[in-house]
Amino acid sequence: MTERKAKKDPKAGGDFEASVRRLGEIVEALEAGDLPLEESLKLFEEGVGLARTSQKVLDNAEQRVEQLLSVDAEGNPVTKPLDD
Repeated sequence: MTERKAKKDPKAGGDFEASVRRLGEIVEALEAGDLPLEESLKLFEEGVGLARTSQKVLDNAEQRVEQLLSVDAEGNPVTKPLDD
């Protein structure tokens, strides 16, 4: 059995899981409330970027799942190639 490697998104700074982990770190740092304002703003900006990129990845995954589960009017599975 071959293992698929996660696709990397240069805007996200790595794969989806790494982006979500980093987002969690940012949230924790901001919630602690002990950072200077400028550092808080930088982290917030990074977090917004990661959140947007991660949401796009999730939206694409949802579209792929919908394609896989789609059926025609008679209930037959609809088959078509998936875009990568």
